[in-house]
Amino acid sequence: MKGLGKRFQIAVAAAIVAWPMGVNAIQPDGPYLAAEERFGEQWKKNDESADAKLAALRGKFGKRPNIVYILTDDIGWGELGWQGGGKHRGAPTPSLDRMAFEGMRFWSAYAEPSCTPTRIAIMTGRHPVRTGLLSVLWPGQDDGLSPEEVTVAEVLSTAGYHTAMWGKWHLGDLDKHAPENQGFDYAYYGLFNGAPDYWQASHDDQSGTFPFADFPGYEEYKARTGIDLSVAGYIGEKGKKRKPIPGLAGNLSPDRQEAFENESIAQITDWIKGKAKSDKPFFIYWASYALQMSASKEFLDAPGVDKNNRQASFMVLHNKHVQMLLDTLRGEGIAENTLVVWISDNGPMYAFWPTAGYTLLTGAKGDVTEGGVRVPAMAWWPGMIEPGQDPDDFLHVTDLYTTAARIAGATKHIPSDRVTDGIDQTALFLLGEGNSKRNYMFHYGGSVLGAIRYENFKVHIKASHGGLPGMDFFNIRRDPGEKYGAMYPGLFAVTPVQMLLRQHIGTISKFPHRPPETPGSGELTPHD
Repeated sequence: MKGLGKRFQIAVAAAIVAWPMGVNAIQPDGPYLAAEERFGEQWKKNDESADAKLAALRGKFGKRPNIVYILTDDIGWGELGWQGGGKHRGAPTPSLDRMAFEGMRFWSAYAEPSCTPTRIAIMTGRHPVRTGLLSVLWPGQDDGLSPEEVTVAEVLSTAGYHTAMWGKWHLGDLDKHAPENQGFDYAYYGLFNGAPDYWQASHDDQSGTFPFADFPGYEEYKARTGIDLSVAGYIGEKGKKRKPIPGLAGNLSPDRQEAFENESIAQITDWIKGKAKSDKPFFIYWASYALQMSASKEFLDAPGVDKNNRQASFMVLHNKHVQMLLDTLRGEGIAENTLVVWISDNGPMYAFWPTAGYTLLTGAKGDVTEGGVRVPAMAWWPGMIEPGQDPDDFLHVTDLYTTAARIAGATKHIPSDRVTDGIDQTALFLLGEGNSKRNYMFHYGGSVLGAIRYENFKVHIKASHGGLPGMDFFNIRRDPGEKYGAMYPGLFAVTPVQMLLRQHIGTISKFPHRPPETPGSGELTPHD
């Protein structure tokens, strides 16, 4: 169990037991199998009801549903208008709020603590610790998402879907890691997060306007490190050599992200129109740069925008773009046959405050406290998802992988030689509140398990002392801000949480984690 971290000391010495894997074609985590023993009959009935709705839809449209996943960046829980943010925070989100109320808005949705890890999770349905890619990637690194991992795009492509992605890839710079080599027919993608867009600008400006004044400039940086920052992103097609994105959208600068987003939504709407009448369904992964560090010039002076927070105007731009996507689906007559899920990749990053998102929860990007991992999310599917729902059911970003496969009739293409953490949430989407199959979550920071959520309770894992369990215990339903944690009020939860941990570790012993492509690559930022 090397690499799992010293904070696993909740009496785990006796916990390493192999968990029987059952007969599932997919290999779920141990806690899911334990829950399936208790609730399997009800889950089977729910799945049959969901299947009936999907069959009726297929009869109407003659093909499986289209799937659109929108992953945003650093937007905290509480940031959208429907959660109390929006115009009240100086970043109006009327279209996003309308989308939320027209479908299902999740108050208990969770991601990984930072950007690359969540992208791994949505692509593979697995906690990043299982994949060997443990930390946020930076320009020039050789690490990336292993080609041995099976992405949601590969699963759906094998099942006959058109697949395309736009946005922040951030899963490796090399050809072997590129989205067009990871299951996407077409990809228009940036390689990095938003910080490198400001490196050269900081060097050129030197007024303190930009935050990276010590960057030596592109040429000197390349001379010192060998890292070439002349290409910020690529256009890739399956089976073809990728090409650098031309123009402003492909060159690192403070203006790149807005140009990139505008070009992305133009391509997305055109692509949908081109595929709407195809006999094959489509899958879109839109990993928007909203919100990184950019400002939208179009909306900088828009009514209600906080002008001192550059991200506020970018939120208004993203709000416009999502409306364009939904309008296109309606205009093509395929909204009823298209699931759209919107979710943030982690909590806010306060490093460049006041240019930042915000959350009322404790912590931020990089933390396993609620502020780092609890995120806004909503699902929109006219005629299939009943509008006006606000379930408290758990949804984890890994669940989107398995749910997409189930909706696409493609679960047989999920590999069974590894653990898939994502849980099929089709019944939750189609039948409503109370139908989630998830009542637990594991929150990792790099290789370290930092917290466990079980029903209404959350345990922060610490070193044990004097034979007592190492934990801070919170009732998250009562205390979402994690302000009133203590060990003794949660002693009744020790055994159930230990049981979850035994089951979880049992699957690790049966299906060990993939080693990193570059040994030691995650050591500098193990918290990410």
